[in-house]
Order: sequence, then structure tokens, then C-alpha cells
Amino acid sequence: MMKESMVETEVTYPLERDGKFVLIEQLPARVCSETGEQFFSLKTVEQIHNIINERTAPKKTIEMPVYEFV
Repeated sequence: MMKESMVETEVTYPLERDGKFVLIEQLPARVCSETGEQFFSLKTVEQIHNIINERTAPKKTIEMPVYEFV
């Protein structure tokens, strides 16, 4: 992976905690334009942990369809 292939952008990051899914929007990330792999700074990762551990009220709630892979 070449440094030139990294793009600074904001992403929506899904994660699961205690069997529940959450989305974190407008998360600053470096994204590889070749593979789509996302990289986060240590500060950003710490903020993700704070958001999840504080369990504050979310900005919004969405309904999401669930499919089973058979």
C-alpha cells in the first residue's frame, strides 16, 4: 500500500457491543483508495471507546433489515 493511496475522509463505522449494533457517523479516517480499508488515529479510537462506554443517548435511531445467509 502506497502512502499516496490514502485519503482523509469521514466514514460511518458499524460495530457490535453486547449483541447490539451501533453506527458512529462522521468518523475521521484514512481510507485506502485501492482496498477501502479504514484506518483510525489513536485519538479517534479513544473517542469511539468513550462514546460506547458512556452510553449517552444516540443522536438518532434507525430501523435496519436483517437477512439470514443460508
